Amino acid sequence: MFKQLPPTSHYGSARRGHLSPLLLLEVSVPIVLVLVAAGVFIVPRLPSHAAAAVNMNCTLIVPANPLSAQGLATPYQLVATDPANGACNEANANQAAFVQGAVIDPANGQISIYNPLVIDKGTQPAAAPVVPQLPQGGIVSVWFGFNGNNLTLQGTNNSLQQGKCVNGVEGSIFGQFAYCNAPAFFQAANAAIQAGQLVPPQLGMANDGKTCPTVRDFSVVDQDQSDNVTTTYMVTANGQIAQATAANTAALQNTTTQTNASDNRLLAVALAGALGCTPFMAPDLANNGNMTTALPLDELQAAAQQAAPIALVPAGDPMVLNNNQPDRAKLNAYRRGVDQMPARSMAAASTKTYCNNLLNIAPARLQLDAQMTMNRPSPVPAVGNNLFTFLAQRFATTFGPNGLNCMGLLNKPNPVNVTTDGNGVAISATITLPNNAGNGNGNGNGNGMGNGNNNGNGNGNNMGNNNGNGTNMGNGTNNVANMGNGNGTNNGTNMGNGNGTNMGDGATMGSNNGNGTNNGNGTNMGNGTNNGTNMGNGNSTNNGTNMGDGAQQQPSPTP
Repeated sequence: MFKQLPPTSHYGSARRGHLSPLLLLEVSVPIVLVLVAAGVFIVPRLPSHAAAAVNMNCTLIVPANPLSAQGLATPYQLVATDPANGACNEANANQAAFVQGAVIDPANGQISIYNPLVIDKGTQPAAAPVVPQLPQGGIVSVWFGFNGNNLTLQGTNNSLQQGKCVNGVEGSIFGQFAYCNAPAFFQAANAAIQAGQLVPPQLGMANDGKTCPTVRDFSVVDQDQSDNVTTTYMVTANGQIAQATAANTAALQNTTTQTNASDNRLLAVALAGALGCTPFMAPDLANNGNMTTALPLDELQAAAQQAAPIALVPAGDPMVLNNNQPDRAKLNAYRRGVDQMPARSMAAASTKTYCNNLLNIAPARLQLDAQMTMNRPSPVPAVGNNLFTFLAQRFATTFGPNGLNCMGLLNKPNPVNVTTDGNGVAISATITLPNNAGNGNGNGNGNGMGNGNNNGNGNGNNMGNNNGNGTNMGNGTNNVANMGNGNGTNNGTNMGNGNGTNMGDGATMGSNNGNGTNNGNGTNMGNGTNNGTNMGNGNSTNNGTNMGDGAQQQPSPTP
């Protein structure tokens, strides 16, 4: 998750590149896309504002018996780790801490969610927390998220040992993340999955024509994945905190909502809404059983459904560094808290490999989804003024020297360049896709494409259905080089590039070009070599010699 440090040390802490979430704010400003033939995507500038500096290091006091019903219903207390740096207040969005609990019933595999409350030390909640009804023998776990930089857990009467809480390794905390009893919870949940009692839902198809992402999808991860919870709290005008329930909504007036915005909530709420995806949900024991999202549900679904390549916490994740050096013990302690396989070696958690997958996948989908994300509110207005610019800033920082330093590891430039306002808020972004990046859909169908002997790519004007277009996809115009987006029909894998110029330059095309059926299918189509049979006909008929060959193909129009 991103964090924004005080202005004097923006992106400059030892933990590198964190941005601090603020309350969700909707930006309602018209936006116009500009596409250029070089494969560059530009979003115009929009105004926004950033937050003032605050103490970014806080301590959370864990109540006694934190895994019991009474312990869950006892508010956690927030206090400054070093009072000399200023107070910590849960009502301050930059300092807010969050707790998310889950319980699984080993008898039937059912999971329920309960989000304990966080208040300032020495204060009272705006409404008494609900005491949950836990199943007999239920296995409880809690996870922690933080909008500042470093959250330290402090016990009450041996509560950290009672809860089997993990804040990091000796002498080095994770930072924004911690958990209690998570490995036992996931062990029980995975056993229930194996027994057929618990079935994580299928991911479904997103509005962009691609599979809905998970928290382990390289299109959505950042430098420190899976370090946030989906818990929200209600904040009253006088700064008191309450659980976000229907009863409290009815009873409390003039409240605002406090969120732990990035990573898990980004996926389960912001991106799910923008892409038309449905997150894994379970009953909320504090809110009359209404269905809600949660970090453990995200992780279980990702473990069950995410296709390769799968994003697991890399060795260079700032959360798992120890004195700014890789530490496999800390890495694996973190992974166990989010149901990931421990790394057997540092090479198995290669940050360079992680960066390469990030480069090949994230920019293309960021660009593909821009039409949907740019009109959505930013999860963190201090980072970006809409969902698109937030995601762009998030990627740019992750890929850069203050994140995973993918630029240095891969010796490649950052494909996402962000323009910010005077407060450091992203207001526009330019995306330049790397070679061979794309989504593997679209291209290769087309009406009147006409292939014959010595045919090249078979792309060009009026290409296919939903071919390789950035926005206004499928109209055969405004094609952008190397986009490879589109939805198309009967498309193979890695088909076409959506190039509109220099088409028909290939050679050694397969047999029966220009007439067969099942047109536009095959693998590695549109690259001019290794093309299969019956390729690229679209709906054309009576195709013959020299039809649509390289010399006669028309270039794609430029916008």
